[in-house]
Amino acid sequence: MAVTKIIELVGSSDKSSDDAVQQALAEARKSLRNINGVDVVSVGLRGDNLSQWRAHVRVSFLIDTVEA
Repeated sequence: MAVTKIIELVGSSDKSSDDAVQQALAEARKSLRNINGVDVVSVGLRGDNLSQWRAHVRVSFLIDTVEA
């Protein structure tokens, strides 16, 4: 039986909203295995001059199970 866990992350970028999504995914890949989906919840601009893109994403991944 497969179980999927979902976490939420916020990535940021000075370049674009797509790059902000990629930054969040790159960070998730550092510590997660079996990533099988990324859903973009929202994107927006933040910062002093509204110059920084932010992307709120949900990352889903399969949970490793240990057989007893």
